[in-house]
Amino acid sequence: MSSNTFGKLLSVTTFGESHGPAIGCVVDGCPPGLVLDAADFVADLSRRASGRTRHTSQRREDDTVEILSGVYQSLTTGTPIALLIRNTDARSRDYDDLLETFRPAHADYTYWHKYGIRDPRGGGRSSARETTMRVAAGVIAKKWLRERHGVRVRGYLAQLGAITPHVFDWQAVEQNAFFWPDAAQVPELEAAMDALRKAGDSTGARVNVVAEGLPPGWGEPIYGKLDAELASALMSINAVKGVEIGDGFAAVAQRGSTHRDELTPQGFASNHAGGILGGISSGQDITCSIALKPTSSIRIPGRSVNLRGEPVEVVTSGRHDPCVGIRATPIAEAMVALVLMDHALRHRAQCGDVVPQAPRIP
Repeated sequence: MSSNTFGKLLSVTTFGESHGPAIGCVVDGCPPGLVLDAADFVADLSRRASGRTRHTSQRREDDTVEILSGVYQSLTTGTPIALLIRNTDARSRDYDDLLETFRPAHADYTYWHKYGIRDPRGGGRSSARETTMRVAAGVIAKKWLRERHGVRVRGYLAQLGAITPHVFDWQAVEQNAFFWPDAAQVPELEAAMDALRKAGDSTGARVNVVAEGLPPGWGEPIYGKLDAELASALMSINAVKGVEIGDGFAAVAQRGSTHRDELTPQGFASNHAGGILGGISSGQDITCSIALKPTSSIRIPGRSVNLRGEPVEVVTSGRHDPCVGIRATPIAEAMVALVLMDHALRHRAQCGDVVPQAPRIP
């Protein structure tokens, strides 16, 4: 299998390359009757888009969604929803010098060995441009989860390089270009990014996602665990090198008496597990975190080889993000929402008639 599709009852297939004529996706399994039109996609695609601030790539795409199928009179019909976005600002000449060169820490070398051919323009299929369609698909999942189950999925930038928030405020997140929860720190972030851009270097980042309002019971035991599929979906995002659910690796230093989330009639005493027990949602907030590597496309010379195995020096020009994490928040939100909607549909299919006998902990 070529693995361009993920999900079971709700499946998403993306297609297209960074500098091709268009990118798109097919969302299959969305129930009928969801109100949907092109305007629904504008907000989240604008949140993900490049060129909106000096701290991201200056590529400027319109990212206008064309709904090709699956929607009639602004209602989903239950048939596959095909979405298309035209590429309008590709600048392929920036990659002419890379036709026979493998960029360090990119997929150039591995794509060449897997397929025997690669599209060097903007990274082709491995470009973060592909994540635009994940965000578009996630718009559908977010809306369905919110309207049918009252579930809200939102995220924020939790670390940029060595910088972490001093305070946390959800209201601040959507009021700055970094999705940063501490408004007073935004000038510090801007100064750090300006220094990176001037140096021609890049940095990594951490993004956290929280899903609120889930009922207990979503997910599956053993091979279809909710946390396992969330981890898989989040790890599939470009530049992600680590995923944590709940406390994640911090659990290594904890003791069982601390880590266990004790149950009381008033609610859970803590949420170290991140809202998932035995692969199934507990009714607490789902908490996920991803670690994104520093951007590999930088102006500092680096060593590599060409197609003939000869040593070469690589300097990446063009339009690139000094920190991919700045635009990763809506992408991570989308992947979490898509997994949750898939599991909601799977739970309804198998266990929709189950009436729990035990009380639900608030």
